[in-house]
Amino acid sequence: MSLKPMGIPQKLRTVQQTTPQQTAPASNLTGADSFAGSTRQIQSNPNDHFAIAFAPLDLAQAYALADDGANGAIALFSGMVRNQTDGQPVIALEYQAYEPMAVEVFKQIAVQIRQQWPDITRVVIHHRTGRLTVGEISVLVTIGSPHRAEAFAACQYAIDTLKHNAPIWKKEHWQDGSTSWVSIAACETDS
Repeated sequence: MSLKPMGIPQKLRTVQQTTPQQTAPASNLTGADSFAGSTRQIQSNPNDHFAIAFAPLDLAQAYALADDGANGAIALFSGMVRNQTDGQPVIALEYQAYEPMAVEVFKQIAVQIRQQWPDITRVVIHHRTGRLTVGEISVLVTIGSPHRAEAFAACQYAIDTLKHNAPIWKKEHWQDGSTSWVSIAACETDS
């Protein structure tokens, strides 16, 4: 099955936190609500930060947004464009996202992280859109926590869940001039 990307204006877009009056409690939100076009939104922690950006992602900014005096650890995952997929040379990737739903998925991931690891202080998830060349950062996930084990576990959970649930697609540009669109979840391999 081939997924077709949706047109998204190509500019920097940072998502601001919603106010409590605009949100429904996470406990009242089902997975179907977040994916079926419901107008209800997940209430996220005001210390968290989520962004879809056309501009390059900033490692220092993601780290600073996860910093907190209660932290004993900050785990940062940086996903980058590599020069090959399954042995086939890649020259660039082009990302598109259904932004409102992607941000809701990011918020839902943060809620789920706090349910499993309640001491987590900060969750930062930033994803690029547009055309990226080899070596450019496509996604940053940064977790602040009092302890390293929880920070590492939450960071891995966040990127794995994002790749499977967020409505983000990438177009691979091959060295031979051909291209193909795939869901980012389709790129995962079990290891």
